Amino acid sequence: MNVADPIISVEHLDAGYPGITVLSDVNFTVSRGEVFALLGGSGCGKSTIMKHLIGLNPVPAGKITVAGLEMNRANRTNILRKIGVMYQSGALFGSMSVLENVMLPLEEFTRLPPAARRTLALMQLELVGLRDAAEKMPADLSGGMKKRVAIARALALEPEILFLDEPSAGLDPLTSSALDDLILRLRDTRGVTFVVVTHELPSIFKIADRCAMFDRARHSMVALGRPVELREGSSDPFVRKFFNRGDSNGS
Repeated sequence: MNVADPIISVEHLDAGYPGITVLSDVNFTVSRGEVFALLGGSGCGKSTIMKHLIGLNPVPAGKITVAGLEMNRANRTNILRKIGVMYQSGALFGSMSVLENVMLPLEEFTRLPPAARRTLALMQLELVGLRDAAEKMPADLSGGMKKRVAIARALALEPEILFLDEPSAGLDPLTSSALDDLILRLRDTRGVTFVVVTHELPSIFKIADRCAMFDRARHSMVALGRPVELREGSSDPFVRKFFNRGDSNGS
C-alpha cells in the first residue's frame, strides 16, 4: 500500500441527499492496493458514502477525489472507466447470458470488435472460476455464482478500484469465505484497490486492511483503523460492541 499516494481521498464530506445530511465532516483516504471496509449498522450512511464515491450521487459538501478525478467536476464516463461496482444482489440482467452480462461494459465503453470483447469477457470469467458458465442465464446460478459474475463484469474494463456492496450478504459461510479469497487474490495479483460495504465480522477480519466505521446516532465517522486494533484498542463503546459481538476472534 502506498500511503503517500492515496487513490481515494475524502475531505470534510457531508454525505446525504438534497435537504438531508446523513453524515457530517467525514475524512479518510484509501491507499492503492488496499482493501478498505465501510462499516456500521443499518442506516448509518455507509451505502450513502459509497454512492458518493462512485459518482452515483453528487457530493453535497466537501471534496472526494477518486483515481485522480474530483467528483462533481469529473465527467461521469471518465469515472466509470476507472472503477467497477458490484451491487448487493449482483444486479445481473436476467435476459442476458452470463457472457453477455460481462461483455456489456466492453460494448458500452470500447470500440473493440465482438470477437475481442468475447475473449476478454471469457478471461474475466476464467479469473472468477466461471468460464464454464458463460452460456448460462442468471436464473440458473446460485447466489455466490451471481456475485462472482458481477465481479467479472466489474473487472471487464480493468479498473483501478472495485466497489463491493455487501458481497457476503445472503451467502453461506463456505461460499462467503471463497468470495473473500477471490477478493484477496485479485488484490494480490491485479493490484486492485477494494472498497467494501459490509457488516460481516469474518469477512472484515479476513480481508480488510483498514476500515472506517459510522454511527447513525452521531451522524459521524467514529472509528478509522485496522480491524484488530479497533476491536482490541478502541475506547468507544459503540465500536467495541460492534467488533466484539459473537465470536470476538471474527471466525
